[in-house]
Amino acid sequence: MSGHVTLKKALISVSDKTGIVRLSRGLRECGFEILSTGGTAKLLRDNGVTVKEVSEITGYPELFGGRVKTLHPSIYGGILASRDNPEHMRQLKEHNMPEIDIVIANLYPFRDVSRKEGIDLKDIIENIDIGGPALLRAAAKNYRSVTVIVDSADYDKALSELKETGGISADVRARLAIKAFQHTSDYDYYISDYLEKVISQPEKFPSTLRLRLDKVMDLRYGENPHQSAALYGKEERQVSVLTACKIQGKSLSYNNVLDLDCVKNLLGEFEGITSVIIKHMNPCGVASGPNALEAYTRAYECDTASAYGGVIGINCEVDREAADQISQRFYEAIIAPGFDEGALQALSRKKNLTILDLGKGAKIAPEGGMEMRDVVGGMLLQERDSSSMEESRLKSVTSRKPSAGEIRDLIFAWKVAKHTKSNAIVLVKGERTIGIGAGQMSRVDSAKVAIAKAGSKTRGSCMASDGFIPFKDTVEEAMRAGVTAIIQPGGSIRDREVIQLASENDIAMVFTGTRCFRH
Repeated sequence: MSGHVTLKKALISVSDKTGIVRLSRGLRECGFEILSTGGTAKLLRDNGVTVKEVSEITGYPELFGGRVKTLHPSIYGGILASRDNPEHMRQLKEHNMPEIDIVIANLYPFRDVSRKEGIDLKDIIENIDIGGPALLRAAAKNYRSVTVIVDSADYDKALSELKETGGISADVRARLAIKAFQHTSDYDYYISDYLEKVISQPEKFPSTLRLRLDKVMDLRYGENPHQSAALYGKEERQVSVLTACKIQGKSLSYNNVLDLDCVKNLLGEFEGITSVIIKHMNPCGVASGPNALEAYTRAYECDTASAYGGVIGINCEVDREAADQISQRFYEAIIAPGFDEGALQALSRKKNLTILDLGKGAKIAPEGGMEMRDVVGGMLLQERDSSSMEESRLKSVTSRKPSAGEIRDLIFAWKVAKHTKSNAIVLVKGERTIGIGAGQMSRVDSAKVAIAKAGSKTRGSCMASDGFIPFKDTVEEAMRAGVTAIIQPGGSIRDREVIQLASENDIAMVFTGTRCFRH
């Protein structure tokens, strides 16, 4: 790269005029001639800044209601000519084109206009900028010779360097050029995304997947302390960890975010007051209750050992009574739609506990849409499993039908299984989990883990299996544990044997017809 470039003329054409008068005055003080258009030129003149209209250079007035202002060889020649190319400079002089050494532009506010209620599509299309992106791309392409500024946050820094050194350094020009290309790329994304939604029917799985994510924060570390990590967010954010207000505690780690996301998603399955404790992206306790304290206590009692170091969620405001109990144990984080003053005082005793407030009245119910997962060399995309399970969807297949209480617990267990790593077996009694088996390579081993964790509490419990039960062995384990009802998808070639064994042992069994694997 070349070193400093002596700047002579600045072309300014901005929609967002924040700070532009101050910048223009500073440029004039540094000896610049200001070239401008339309509303920008008028604003500068009204504020005492001497401006030369672009039309004086092109020989054409603004045309077609301002659609054509800067699109002219005299403008783009002055921007694109390489200063170290003698032939370029000869042609520039031959055609009496001015050297334009700095371009300051931002674009019509397409995104803001397209989000307004009641705006006609014709008006929205008028806010698709043509000349602005072309100016930015031209200046950014020729960054070795030209400085391009697209963000008002860069005005003061550029002006300061000009005053101190008389020019803009090569490294700064390069960084500003990259920023300009990013800006025009984002702009085109907003336009194509909007028009696809309003003009054509978007494909569920498009031939090209375009993503635009902004960094929300650097994370404390990745899955392990030697790995760095950061959290990125979509522009339109649903109620989630990303929208929660952090009240106290350590900065989040990669694992914290994954676990808290699991908490929020599982809480969304329940309408009544419910508490969830997650460890390593698996629930180790889930319970409903008449208040936050009772729900938390019942969830904690499911697996007191695994709860240590986990993250907690409660789908109602946390009060002092619940917080007093929570603060007696070690947790990484807690998330809820509100904390009263007493709760915050109690939880403040745990200085490292991260407290995240989703906001009073925040909608925690499951959201639709797509979910993505990275694989080496690509990305998996699938519909989010936002399905719900109601009694009307259940098919009773055994001689004994489940009681009303069993149906309630079966559906509760199914909701938890849906958020537990496959193979998943969940035992529930009285709308609280008593044993959870997750991530085992065989279903019967998950059943053994769940039963072992539940201990003596298994008698009279209900069992959920996230996939069909392929062999009688899982039912045999349930029988010995005193399980009275089972919910499963059905669909195994051995369904008849499994159903018969359950019926012979007075176990009610219902089929959902769908599975809820979570890998």
